[in-house]
Amino acid sequence: MSTAIALAGNPNSGKTTLFNELTGARQHVGNYPGVTVEKKQGTCISDAGTFEVVDLPGTYSLTAYSLEEVVARDFLVNEKPAVIVNIVDASNLERNLYLSVQFMEMGIPVCIALNMMDVAKKRGINIDIDKLSKLLGVPVIPTVARTGKGKKELLKSVAVRSDKLPAPLKISYGADIDTALDEMEEIITESGFLTAKYPARWVALKYLENDKQILELGSSENKGVATKLAGITQRLASHLAATQDTHPEGMIADQRYGFINAVLKQNVVQYAQDRNRLQQSDKIDKVLTNRFLGPIIMVAVLMGLYNFTFTYSALPTEWLEGLFGWIGGMAEAALPDGLLKSLVISGIIDGVGGVLGFVPLIMFMFLGISFLEDSGYLARMAFMLDRVFRMFGLHGSSVMAFIVSGGIAGGCAVPGVMAARTLKSPKERLATLLTVPFMNCGAKLPVYALLVAAFFAENQARIMLALTLISWLGALLVARLLRSTVIKGEATPFVMELPPYRLPTIKGLLIHTWERTWQYMKKAGTVILGISIVLWAMMTFPGLDETTLTQFEAERSAVTENVPSAMLAQIEAAEGDEGLSAEALAVKESLVDIDGREAQAGLKNSVAGRIGVALEGVSKLAGFDWRTNIALVGGFAAKEVVVSTLGTAYSLGEVDPEENTSLADRLRSAPGWGPLTAFSLMIFTIFYAPCFVTVVCIARETGSWKWAGFSVGFNTALAFGLSVIVYQVGSVIL
Repeated sequence: MSTAIALAGNPNSGKTTLFNELTGARQHVGNYPGVTVEKKQGTCISDAGTFEVVDLPGTYSLTAYSLEEVVARDFLVNEKPAVIVNIVDASNLERNLYLSVQFMEMGIPVCIALNMMDVAKKRGINIDIDKLSKLLGVPVIPTVARTGKGKKELLKSVAVRSDKLPAPLKISYGADIDTALDEMEEIITESGFLTAKYPARWVALKYLENDKQILELGSSENKGVATKLAGITQRLASHLAATQDTHPEGMIADQRYGFINAVLKQNVVQYAQDRNRLQQSDKIDKVLTNRFLGPIIMVAVLMGLYNFTFTYSALPTEWLEGLFGWIGGMAEAALPDGLLKSLVISGIIDGVGGVLGFVPLIMFMFLGISFLEDSGYLARMAFMLDRVFRMFGLHGSSVMAFIVSGGIAGGCAVPGVMAARTLKSPKERLATLLTVPFMNCGAKLPVYALLVAAFFAENQARIMLALTLISWLGALLVARLLRSTVIKGEATPFVMELPPYRLPTIKGLLIHTWERTWQYMKKAGTVILGISIVLWAMMTFPGLDETTLTQFEAERSAVTENVPSAMLAQIEAAEGDEGLSAEALAVKESLVDIDGREAQAGLKNSVAGRIGVALEGVSKLAGFDWRTNIALVGGFAAKEVVVSTLGTAYSLGEVDPEENTSLADRLRSAPGWGPLTAFSLMIFTIFYAPCFVTVVCIARETGSWKWAGFSVGFNTALAFGLSVIVYQVGSVIL
């Protein structure tokens, strides 16, 4: 039988590293019911027994300031794990023990994992483990999570601790607060007010700390008792404000730290050298977060990440393309011509291949990001960009969501949307969710590559840089607009601890990379497969009527009527134009032209074609014809579809986004196309609705399809408006 334990601790205390060390591959990731906070669970099998381990969100407190703190507290109260393993950073003992004290005040069985002992030793910090354990009254086990040191001892202590239910810790908060607590505790105990879940004294403390969740629970359970407790709280607050110029919440925090200091001063911690000396991380930060050098280094790091991703993902991507090409060739040879063959090759194989083709890129991107995250550098990036983001109503923690979504180039909005989970403010999280799709994700790059090659061949680098700047500036301006209108709210302060620089472990990097890549594959692969099949059907049916098909067949017969059968066989067997006579080449070109016009007529008569024609009356304001409309409608599913759909729409059949020179030549000579139309289309591509997978993720992360629908409608209206302005103004100027 397994024992349920929970891992808790401050951010950057090594909690997730310990979780990975305990559970290895026996873990899975989901969400807590009803919220978007990530929930990690796993199984630990050891000599001390089998443990079901839950990695709680990193938090500094158990007071409901953030969603993570509410989730962590609710889990402890509702699920009642046998033991909570509190991971404490040994090099920052005073701050980390603040959370430990709150666990002890709740009366929860606690076992402290005194982590990062190697870092503490390097800093000249010596801790008397036995004395600390005795003074706190809980087991304290020294550990180094990144190497697994202390893991066995920790699990043995957990197994012993799981049979004991300690009494809640009582701290004196001074005469004024203690008197109020005693009065409130008596009222709570006599009325049974919330005592089914929480200790009476703890409930009283939460009232004094103005804990929003407990106040709401109390009002719904017994309004009379809640009013009495609120009255005592108000009376105390007024007294403390008048006599000491403070408030209950601040004094309670001060007294908790006082308790911790009283413990540590009993020769628990000794410093072998000056504790205020400049540490190694501080020395590095003097360079990496410098006002002038910091941004330059940051851009260099991001470009290095980008180059690493695309350089090392190129070969695996080629292998996957070759694999799916081989599978497609097998299907081509095995299946007879017809709808089934078209469905299998165009709808299924190409659909799955299009998604899995991005998996190596996603995997290497996440590997690089995991390295930056685990090493401590991402926290510095957020710190440096916070001032800029705050001007536009966003938060320093929004930075990584933008970068993951393609802030430099490449990336994907799906993990970018999920990265917004780190934001504590719901308003700032929502503003981030709605603007990260403006980044230039990897799916948009083939569209840009096609149009830049066709119309801006002499200024490719400048145009790509301009598109990057436009996407960032547009996202920030839209965020400012949303935060000033539909998502009004106070900006939250950007308070974060800069963790010490560490060399990440290979095991941790691989686990983080696989978790995120697997989520991308699950969420993107199945959805895009379905969409590919739907698009195939929309571009295939209802097809041409018999009269039109007969007309095209008559044209073919007229071309081949007097052509020798040997020449027709030569044309059919030839690969390309090599070896064909001038006469045979002319016949082939005529047949290809007929096939192209038939394909275009069939496309125009399909469901997708009819939609494109219907939209042309409006879309022409931005320079888009009906064929471009079909491609853009397909882009609602996935932006990669735009290039292949343009190829089909211009009678070129299937087009590989990486080999689109022929399509570029065709667009250059097509009526209505030019640099202005191309730039208008690129502006539209930057801003219009996120791909369907991203829309689904936005709905899941916000818990509502309302905001997902808003993203589709608002983004598309914005994109069209900007494209119309670009095209109309450009038409007048040029």
